Amino acid sequence: MPRRSGRIVSQPNRYLGLTETQVVILDDGVEDPLAYKQTMNDPKGFITQGQEQNVCKLNRSIYGLKQASRSWNIKFDTTIKSYGFDQNVDEPCVYKKINKGKVAFLVLYVDDILLIENDVGYLIDVKTWLAAKFQMKYLGEAQYVLGIQIIRDHKNKTLALSQATYIDKMLVQYSMQNSKKGLLSFRHGVHLSKE
Repeated sequence: MPRRSGRIVSQPNRYLGLTETQVVILDDGVEDPLAYKQTMNDPKGFITQGQEQNVCKLNRSIYGLKQASRSWNIKFDTTIKSYGFDQNVDEPCVYKKINKGKVAFLVLYVDDILLIENDVGYLIDVKTWLAAKFQMKYLGEAQYVLGIQIIRDHKNKTLALSQATYIDKMLVQYSMQNSKKGLLSFRHGVHLSKE
């Protein structure tokens, strides 16, 4: 998810008290028919003596096909728009739907979805509709999205994003986990303003 996409959905979430659910789509679109002509060489073991130049015409998408992810994304985009979601002009991976004061955001990254709604009943409706269209696995309230930890304080209605896990992983990767810690260039608790 691009940085801007995260900002687009985290700001309304912070102020409106929306709830998030993380979903992984297991339907990868491999069985979808191809919209174009595609061929491949015969697989090893299926080549007939004297017919080595023959190729197979693909009727459906397969793993490893460069266009497979694009085909799947087009299918998802068409399907989600048929339910009334509008695609964000600036961020094509962000969709929104507004219905009688109920707001739903859907953020798509490959096959991961972050659903954000202001009404639990609406959340259930969207999840039920998605489950009828795609094979999915619900991961519950979002804890991590693309390696970024989501930290919520429901009492104070605050939302924080942390990349501490990523930083620790990078320190280990570059053998710097025992390096001396330093301070930030500004004091903790300093409130910044645009003025």
